[in-house]
Amino acid sequence: MPYRETDATRRRAEERRSSLLTAARALVARHGFAGAKVSAIADAAGTSTGLVYSYFDNRDELLATVFRESASHELAMTRHATTTSGPDVAGRLEAFIRTFAGRALRGRQLAWALLFEPVSPLVEAERLVYRRAYIDIAEHLVRDGIDTGAFAPQHPGVSGAATIGAISESLIGRLNPLGHDSLDGLPDETIVDDIVLYCHRALGASVIEPKETSR
Repeated sequence: MPYRETDATRRRAEERRSSLLTAARALVARHGFAGAKVSAIADAAGTSTGLVYSYFDNRDELLATVFRESASHELAMTRHATTTSGPDVAGRLEAFIRTFAGRALRGRQLAWALLFEPVSPLVEAERLVYRRAYIDIAEHLVRDGIDTGAFAPQHPGVSGAATIGAISESLIGRLNPLGHDSLDGLPDETIVDDIVLYCHRALGASVIEPKETSR
């Protein structure tokens, strides 16, 4: 008689796959993708290495799934903060930057892994998808700012990509697990304030200079 999958066996399989992904995400958040070895994932999930390959063809596929799920969560949080911050486009841009940068600085190892850590081509392909999604949000904000007169006339696509580049490059030293931070000693809050100020200036928005005491 051929084997028939039941609801119970299907549910157990889904639970095992979920536990493997949970274990892998936790390892990536602590040690980056390099630290998420198949043996370590299996140990953390309380199962065998062989079982991992019952659910994923190889390590790259598993880590690409982890990247996709983790990046999707971060994107959803940033998009929600941006769209619910009110009608003012400058305020929405600020919410976008503060959510993106603030979450990265609070979860530095995970942010480093998602944004900068050298990864396999399969994981890098996922990274490019989500980077494009962030650029699309920024481009939309720039376009709205131009249409309402809040930002200077410019090419929304170029400026949207440049905005993401400015945010990311401003964080790379602080997120680097090797500690190569040229902004050492500067509080995280000040870094985020300055990114917001820079992006508003770059887009031609009217900005309020931060108080000297916050520097």
